[in-house]
Amino acid sequence: MGIYVNPGNAAFRKALNSEIYVDKTELIAVTNRRIDTSDCFLCVSRPRRFGKSMAADMLVAYYSKGCGSWELFKGKNIEKNAFFQEHLNQHNVIRLDIQQFLFQESHLDIFLDKIQEAVIGELREQFGACFEVDEYGLQGVLKQLFIRKGISFIFVIDEWDCVFRLAKKRKEVQKKYLDFLRGLFKGTDYVELAYMTGILPIKKYGEHSAINIFREFSMLKPGRIAEYFGFTEFEVQELCQKYKVDYQETQRWYDGYYLGTQHLYNPQAVTELMEDQTFQSYWTGTETYEALKIYIDLNFDGLKEAVIRMLGHGRCPINTRKFQNDMTTFSSRDDVLTLLIHLGYLTYDNSSKEVLIPNQEIEQEFLNAVEGPGWSGVMESLERSESLLNDTWEMNGKAVAEGMEAIHQETSSLLKYNDENSLTCTILMAYYSAKAYYMNPILELPSGKGFADVVYLPKRNVDCPALVVEQKWKKSAGGALRQIKERGYASWIEGYTGDILLVGINYDEAKGHECVIEKWTSSH
Repeated sequence: MGIYVNPGNAAFRKALNSEIYVDKTELIAVTNRRIDTSDCFLCVSRPRRFGKSMAADMLVAYYSKGCGSWELFKGKNIEKNAFFQEHLNQHNVIRLDIQQFLFQESHLDIFLDKIQEAVIGELREQFGACFEVDEYGLQGVLKQLFIRKGISFIFVIDEWDCVFRLAKKRKEVQKKYLDFLRGLFKGTDYVELAYMTGILPIKKYGEHSAINIFREFSMLKPGRIAEYFGFTEFEVQELCQKYKVDYQETQRWYDGYYLGTQHLYNPQAVTELMEDQTFQSYWTGTETYEALKIYIDLNFDGLKEAVIRMLGHGRCPINTRKFQNDMTTFSSRDDVLTLLIHLGYLTYDNSSKEVLIPNQEIEQEFLNAVEGPGWSGVMESLERSESLLNDTWEMNGKAVAEGMEAIHQETSSLLKYNDENSLTCTILMAYYSAKAYYMNPILELPSGKGFADVVYLPKRNVDCPALVVEQKWKKSAGGALRQIKERGYASWIEGYTGDILLVGINYDEAKGHECVIEKWTSSH
């Protein structure tokens, strides 16, 4: 048993001994099917605290010849699998945590040499002096072991991408590292399975991946393994029942990560909630590699409007395809938003190609980030929201228009008033406090004759009217109201809710904001 070559199972044993352990062993069935196939290269990228390292420790405990782990997997889900015994502790494993070789920035120039030196040393201890070390380094040694003794390996590499986080501006170090991985894996016979985890997908150079042999499972494309990283809704419901925690409140605080058809929860946040019995943001108390504020402060057109739109519980369309999978190569607001998806600050709805803030925990991090310089007026506008919502309920169109005008003034440096999208951002910010009474706003609700701009539907057991908001640009608030009536926007939701208020809003540079509010009845 070694540290890097055929390690033991102590790390996975500790996970099993924890008070809260959720069985994710069926991931092993997925990796077993890929052993010694052309699809044996997997890269799983998830934000911090999503169980990546625990899964890596589990795979090591299962495959490594350096330990016996039958008792650890006894009674677990994977034990029922027909191929469970076939691969249990039957493989040579090389386990690397790249972060362990990069304690500080000065290690960037030596970490590859140190990795190879450590692994080659253990290979010699376990397999004897049956190879020579030449200019090809670890790759050459592994090739010799395979040719001379038929020895092949399963590779488990954790924190594979920490190089890109530490060496953000050192392109030569990044490229050297990717060349090392390419040489280690591409076109080699000694690889039975290669499993890598990190926060970022594999770095691109130009339009192509630098290691294109890997199948990637990311926050954008989770594939069929989504449920093995993060807690599922069913798993959280069971924990809430066991620890007597309100599930609806847990859902509001920590749900919202869309991965394919799954809704996933951050495991560490849920675990700490069960232990502390307190709803709060556990994100702040955990080390993060980058401050959210650094990214949302970047000067890309439309970025701050997107943040404000999402703070108002709206969504933003996004093109994720041009992101280069690093933390420095940005050319648009979409690149920044895509990075925030991978870091866990945003979630991506693949069905609509939109991005949004996932839950209350992460929303709190955004609120913390917009309190400082560069976001003048945002907090004042959000605090103004409660009175503006009450004015809407009281059908006080003049007060609502004045509130909208104040928000415009407070955020004029952030919201560029040159299109209707900016007005939508203002409306969403103005009704920020609606989250206590309403579900997330529906933007462009389809009806038989068009799309209502913004619709707020009340939560169950909340006695407040639904809101149908139509915005106009350089026209009239009365015209916006007529459109709601003529196109029957309200009739599409009357079966869902009780009272409905029709809110017509217009903005004109010369006249400012105006608002007209009416109560809808079927006679309209």
